Amino acid sequence: MAGKIVVVGSCNADLLAKVDRLPRSGETVSDGEFATAPGGKGANQAVAAARAGGAVAIVARVGADAFGRESRRRLRGEGIDVRHLSCDPDRPSGVALIVIDRRGENAIAVAPGANAALGARHVAAARQRLTHADVVLLQLETSLDAVSEAAALAAQAGVRVILNPAPARPLDEQLLHRVAILTPNAREAALLTGRPVNTARDAERAARSLRKRGPQAVVVTLGARGAFACGAGWCDLIAGFPVRNAVDATGAGDAFNGALAVALAEGRSLGEAVRFANAAGALSTMRLGAQTSAPTRRAIEALLA
Repeated sequence: MAGKIVVVGSCNADLLAKVDRLPRSGETVSDGEFATAPGGKGANQAVAAARAGGAVAIVARVGADAFGRESRRRLRGEGIDVRHLSCDPDRPSGVALIVIDRRGENAIAVAPGANAALGARHVAAARQRLTHADVVLLQLETSLDAVSEAAALAAQAGVRVILNPAPARPLDEQLLHRVAILTPNAREAALLTGRPVNTARDAERAARSLRKRGPQAVVVTLGARGAFACGAGWCDLIAGFPVRNAVDATGAGDAFNGALAVALAEGRSLGEAVRFANAAGALSTMRLGAQTSAPTRRAIEALLA
């Protein structure tokens, strides 16, 4: 039986330009290729979890516009429960402007739109879903009120909470004590701890430091190198999967988090779940876009094998 996952987060339209190199401040880089794709960390992670085998519901907010209608259509098409994807009549849907270079590195600017209006009352309306989930998956592209309400409802019901602290911002201790697993990348871990995270040893120090602030476990993702996981009584670097032809790193972290939620909902250990998630993250870099690059369960298991 598929694990039940509720994702509380953002829905965006991604506007992508693929160029030879990222522009410097004040510079225009021409001859790019343009594409549009669905995005937003909440929607990305919901799609990643659904493709990885989870039974997924999303709590989010979109505008009464073409982008919002397309988000709803696409999410429903992935088999995701959209009953708590609400429509804001006063704000546009969120938009992300993404520039990608030939190596797959990116720069992103986000106009949050309706995502910023997702509040505690919208989350509370989904209480039944949240409290009967196996895992609740959160990010920081919506209001902290929404994130805190979701974490509180889930934790009080004994539901495991994964918080992907992206984009990084200061987090209070009450929220962190409700988090089962905190999943920053190296840059986010550095911002949260105030120390650079460049090596596996740096990641271990960051994970141990963040764990002292409340989460039951911390997983610092390190791209192709894998992820450093620190739980009760153990810390270890879990190796990543080499990718020869990376196309686009956009959404790799979201694929990781969605797959991690699925593996944990299915009862795997944290170490096993991180390895499953590493495979999903690696596979996602081989295609352009965020949701469009999320791998299927079959592809993840094939790479693991």
